[in-house]
Amino acid sequence: MATNMELLVNRVENWAKERGLDNSDNSTAQALKLFEEAGELAQAHLKNRENEGMDAVGDILVVLTIYCQQKGWSISNCFQMAWDEIKNRKGKMVNGSYVKEQDLRGDVDGL
Repeated sequence: MATNMELLVNRVENWAKERGLDNSDNSTAQALKLFEEAGELAQAHLKNRENEGMDAVGDILVVLTIYCQQKGWSISNCFQMAWDEIKNRKGKMVNGSYVKEQDLRGDVDGL
């Protein structure tokens, strides 16, 4: 049985296909749309506008779903790749940001 997230991804992909947004030629425009939506999230965050922030996160997920569709990628696989990379990562908080252990040691790309 599909999860709610999987159903939403499928709905977004179908919506995009119906409108011709699934064309890989549109991926640059979709990437630019992602930056626009990220800017809206930053603005909502800075102004403490929770509903606008939630809307921006949703918009970002829609844009990323369509971008992945255009590239022939599965957004779930991309998310899984990221999780597999970070799940055992060690590090600590520095000035409000999480810093990987290797960066704390001064390693560059694991060298």
